[in-house]
Amino acid sequence: MILVTAANGNQGKLLNPRLLAVGLALRACVRSDASARVLRAAGVTDVVVGDLADHEVLTRAMRGVEKVYYVGPALHPDERQMGFAAIDAARAAGVRHFVLSSALHAIVTDLVQHEIKRDLEEHLISSGMEFTILQPANYMLRHRLTPAFERGVFVLSWALERYQSMVDVDDVAEVAATVLTDSAPHAGATYELVAPGRYTAYDLANAVAQVTGRDITAERIDPEDFLKAALGTDDPTRFPYQTRLLRAITDHYSSHDFIGNSNVLTWLLGRRPTTFEQFTQREYARFLVGGAA
Repeated sequence: MILVTAANGNQGKLLNPRLLAVGLALRACVRSDASARVLRAAGVTDVVVGDLADHEVLTRAMRGVEKVYYVGPALHPDERQMGFAAIDAARAAGVRHFVLSSALHAIVTDLVQHEIKRDLEEHLISSGMEFTILQPANYMLRHRLTPAFERGVFVLSWALERYQSMVDVDDVAEVAATVLTDSAPHAGATYELVAPGRYTAYDLANAVAQVTGRDITAERIDPEDFLKAALGTDDPTRFPYQTRLLRAITDHYSSHDFIGNSNVLTWLLGRRPTTFEQFTQREYARFLVGGAA
């Protein structure tokens, strides 16, 4: 039995079908009944609904599980404590292999979420369980292309001239499925998951322009406007932790490049990873069919 947390999120909804396709027993953990209905409709029969901050929910989710794929709750003020509790609960339940979804360069501790993931990596390594740590770069996500496809503007909330490395979530899900399906070769490993290429916002806009055949400009969103939109409020002080985290991202990415190397991901996939240009081609084709990115 494999437990996948955040199972209706960016990674989970791509990972679940891969695990089911090879006949693995899958338990999915989600926070809402709506997410549970989506997963059951997709063929996941064992779904635990609840908040993993609840000890009873966590214990029930881990019961009888051999492997765990743990994706922490984004923007959650208790992310560190919840991750520690999940690792401890897995160990207590006799889980044999714990796979942690971390982040590229978790040692960059002025990024709030990276500091948390660095602490979780340390706790996992010290747990006595077999482990694998995946460290993906910034995700290529469909919704981030929407302004470019609809309005001809590629937007970021940090300095447009800074370079970033990226990775397709589909490639991350493929690696996760490989690690969970055949754990032994990957036990004790920490893998950086990075696609080829280093891009400024101008490079990304140009790549979208090449795919769509239209002029695309790069535009920086005012950081405070981005913060209000991300949190869905005109008063970010209502969410002090989330505000601190998002401001740290904008500040760090405006002062430093965030880059990695694609060699490890290439080896794990056995092919060249998906590039941003290929990702954009795929998502633009979907946009033309569906009318939305």
